[in-house]
Amino acid sequence: MRLTTKGRYAVTAMLDLAIHAENGPVSLNDISGRQGISLSYLEQLFARLRRCGLVSSVRGPGGGYRLSRTHAEINVAEIVDAVNESMDATRCNKRGDCQEGSECLTHHLWIDLSDQIHQFLSGINLQQLIERQEIQTTARRQEENSRSRIHTLLRDPVSL
Repeated sequence: MRLTTKGRYAVTAMLDLAIHAENGPVSLNDISGRQGISLSYLEQLFARLRRCGLVSSVRGPGGGYRLSRTHAEINVAEIVDAVNESMDATRCNKRGDCQEGSECLTHHLWIDLSDQIHQFLSGINLQQLIERQEIQTTARRQEENSRSRIHTLLRDPVSL
């Protein structure tokens, strides 16, 4: 599976958004702080996610992003597809030009694998991920670390 940073970060950011959605719109700055993803990178990803109808933006004070559908209605494959991420297992692609313009010996094997990966990710939605104990534990730790950093900055702004 060839899943690059773009797809992994998009899934991570959408999961963070889903976890914190009950508190209203979530700012990209908050996601950036919790997940360690640069704000400018998140802005690019969320522009694509918004164009694909997975998120909507809320302007003004207290603004940010919301999921456009419920947690259970958004699957991981949609998120990866929205940021135009390839799930090809190798250099092979659907056009069949993996070996100087023609198909390699294992072309159809790798295409089948990529299709299986896509099907697998299509069967996993944000709700299922949120319900996983290890994800809840990680989200709590990230939230505590984020609050701790803010508290430290408020107490000692020179430490920047």
